[in-house]
Amino acid sequence: MKKTAIYPGTFDPVSNGHIDIVKRAQKLFDEVLIAVAASDEKKPMFTLEMRVEMVKAAVKDIDNVKVGPFSNLMVDFASEKNIFTVIRGLRAVSDFEYELQMGYANASLNNDIETIYLMPSLKNAFISSSVIRSIIKHNGDASHLYPKEIDAFIKGKV
Repeated sequence: MKKTAIYPGTFDPVSNGHIDIVKRAQKLFDEVLIAVAASDEKKPMFTLEMRVEMVKAAVKDIDNVKVGPFSNLMVDFASEKNIFTVIRGLRAVSDFEYELQMGYANASLNNDIETIYLMPSLKNAFISSSVIRSIIKHNGDASHLYPKEIDAFIKGKV
Protein backbone atom coordinates (compact mmCIF):
# COMPACT_ATOMS: atom_id res chain seq x y z
CA MET A 1 0.00 0.00 0.00
CA LYS A 2 1.31 3.41 -0.97
CA LYS A 3 2.03 5.80 1.91
CA THR A 4 0.73 9.26 1.05
CA ALA A 5 0.83 12.47 3.08
CA ILE A 6 -0.90 15.77 2.58
CA TYR A 7 0.92 19.06 3.07
CA PRO A 8 -1.74 21.78 3.32
CA GLY A 9 -1.18 25.51 3.32
CA THR A 10 -1.97 28.79 1.67
CA PHE A 11 1.43 29.01 -0.06
CA ASP A 12 1.02 32.75 -0.67
CA PRO A 13 3.63 32.51 -2.17
CA VAL A 14 5.45 29.19 -1.91
CA SER A 15 8.82 29.68 -0.20
CA ASN A 16 12.14 27.88 0.00
CA GLY A 17 11.03 26.79 3.47
CA HIS A 18 7.95 25.10 2.01
CA ILE A 19 10.07 23.30 -0.59
CA ASP A 20 12.47 22.21 2.15
CA ILE A 21 9.55 20.59 4.02
CA VAL A 22 8.27 18.95 0.82
CA LYS A 23 11.69 17.40 0.15
CA ARG A 24 11.88 16.10 3.72
CA ALA A 25 8.36 14.65 3.50
CA GLN A 26 9.10 13.11 0.13
CA LYS A 27 11.88 11.02 1.77
CA LEU A 28 9.35 9.62 4.26
CA PHE A 29 6.36 8.99 2.00
CA ASP A 30 5.74 7.41 -1.38
CA GLU A 31 3.71 10.44 -2.42
CA VAL A 32 3.08 13.94 -1.10
CA LEU A 33 -0.01 15.94 -2.04
CA ILE A 34 0.52 19.66 -1.62
CA ALA A 35 -2.95 20.99 -0.88
CA VAL A 36 -3.28 24.69 -1.65
CA ALA A 37 -6.00 26.25 0.48
CA ALA A 38 -8.35 28.87 -0.91
CA SER A 39 -8.07 30.76 2.42
CA ASP A 40 -10.25 33.67 1.36
CA GLU A 41 -10.36 34.87 4.98
CA LYS A 42 -6.59 35.50 4.80
CA LYS A 43 -7.03 37.73 1.73
CA PRO A 44 -4.13 36.19 -0.21
CA MET A 45 -1.91 38.35 -2.42
CA PHE A 46 -2.11 35.74 -5.20
CA THR A 47 -5.21 34.02 -6.55
CA LEU A 48 -5.78 30.36 -5.75
CA GLU A 49 -5.08 29.47 -9.38
CA MET A 50 -1.79 31.41 -9.36
CA ARG A 51 -0.71 29.80 -6.07
CA VAL A 52 -1.43 26.32 -7.46
CA GLU A 53 0.58 27.13 -10.60
CA MET A 54 3.46 28.56 -8.53
CA VAL A 55 3.62 25.43 -6.38
CA LYS A 56 3.46 23.18 -9.45
CA ALA A 57 6.34 25.12 -11.02
CA ALA A 58 8.37 24.96 -7.81
CA VAL A 59 8.01 21.17 -7.40
CA LYS A 60 8.11 20.10 -11.04
CA ASP A 61 11.46 18.34 -10.57
CA ILE A 62 10.59 16.60 -7.29
CA ASP A 63 9.38 13.03 -7.75
CA ASN A 64 6.05 11.79 -6.41
CA VAL A 65 4.65 15.20 -5.50
CA LYS A 66 1.20 16.30 -6.62
CA VAL A 67 -0.50 19.66 -6.20
CA GLY A 68 -4.17 20.48 -5.88
CA PRO A 69 -6.47 23.22 -4.59
CA PHE A 70 -9.07 22.84 -1.88
CA SER A 71 -11.69 25.07 -0.30
CA ASN A 72 -13.33 22.79 2.24
CA LEU A 73 -12.05 21.59 5.61
CA MET A 74 -8.59 20.09 5.19
CA VAL A 75 -9.59 16.90 7.04
CA ASP A 76 -12.52 16.45 4.66
CA PHE A 77 -10.30 17.06 1.63
CA ALA A 78 -7.71 14.60 2.97
CA SER A 79 -10.41 11.97 3.60
CA GLU A 80 -11.76 12.46 0.06
CA LYS A 81 -8.25 11.66 -1.18
CA ASN A 82 -7.92 8.75 1.28
CA ILE A 83 -4.96 10.45 2.99
CA PHE A 84 -4.64 10.35 6.77
CA THR A 85 -1.19 11.80 7.43
CA VAL A 86 -0.78 15.57 7.54
CA ILE A 87 2.63 17.22 7.21
CA ARG A 88 3.20 20.57 8.89
CA GLY A 89 6.35 22.65 9.12
CA LEU A 90 7.68 24.11 12.35
CA ARG A 91 10.13 27.01 12.27
CA ALA A 92 10.04 28.19 15.88
CA VAL A 93 8.36 27.62 19.23
CA SER A 94 5.69 30.15 18.26
CA ASP A 95 4.71 27.90 15.32
CA PHE A 96 4.45 24.90 17.62
CA GLU A 97 1.65 26.30 19.76
CA TYR A 98 -0.52 27.14 16.73
CA GLU A 99 0.29 23.88 14.91
CA LEU A 100 -0.39 21.78 18.01
CA GLN A 101 -3.80 23.42 18.37
CA MET A 102 -4.57 22.79 14.68
CA GLY A 103 -3.39 19.18 14.96
CA TYR A 104 -5.73 18.59 17.90
CA ALA A 105 -8.60 20.32 16.09
CA ASN A 106 -8.05 18.14 13.02
CA ALA A 107 -7.88 14.99 15.15
CA SER A 108 -11.15 16.00 16.86
CA LEU A 109 -12.79 16.15 13.43
CA ASN A 110 -11.29 12.88 12.21
CA ASN A 111 -9.69 10.36 14.60
CA ASP A 112 -7.83 8.74 11.70
CA ILE A 113 -5.80 11.90 10.98
CA GLU A 114 -2.19 11.93 12.21
CA THR A 115 -0.05 15.05 12.03
CA ILE A 116 3.71 14.91 11.57
CA TYR A 117 5.76 18.02 12.22
CA LEU A 118 8.94 18.62 10.24
CA MET A 119 11.52 21.35 10.71
CA PRO A 120 13.15 23.10 7.77
CA SER A 121 16.90 23.41 7.63
CA LEU A 122 18.37 26.27 9.64
CA LYS A 123 18.95 28.39 6.51
CA ASN A 124 15.19 28.30 5.81
CA ALA A 125 13.93 28.54 9.38
CA PHE A 126 13.21 32.28 9.26
CA ILE A 127 11.40 32.31 5.92
CA SER A 128 7.65 32.82 5.83
CA SER A 129 5.26 33.79 3.09
CA SER A 130 4.34 36.90 5.07
CA VAL A 131 8.00 38.01 5.09
CA ILE A 132 8.16 37.49 1.32
CA ARG A 133 4.91 39.41 0.78
CA SER A 134 6.15 42.30 2.90
CA ILE A 135 9.40 42.54 0.94
CA ILE A 136 7.48 42.38 -2.35
CA LYS A 137 5.01 45.08 -1.25
CA HIS A 138 7.92 47.38 -0.49
CA ASN A 139 9.62 46.67 -3.85
CA GLY A 140 12.46 44.74 -2.23
CA ASP A 141 14.25 41.71 -3.64
CA ALA A 142 12.99 38.52 -1.97
CA SER A 143 14.25 36.19 -4.71
CA HIS A 144 16.64 34.42 -2.32
CA LEU A 145 13.61 33.34 -0.24
CA TYR A 146 11.53 31.60 -2.87
CA PRO A 147 12.18 29.04 -5.66
CA LYS A 148 13.55 30.58 -8.86
CA GLU A 149 10.77 28.80 -10.77
CA ILE A 150 8.19 31.26 -9.43
CA ASP A 151 10.15 34.42 -10.19
CA ALA A 152 7.93 35.32 -13.16
CA PHE A 153 4.80 35.08 -10.94
CA ILE A 154 6.38 37.34 -8.34
CA LYS A 155 7.67 39.85 -10.88
CA GLY A 156 4.20 40.01 -12.43
CA LYS A 157 2.75 40.99 -9.06
CA VAL A 158 5.18 43.85 -8.31
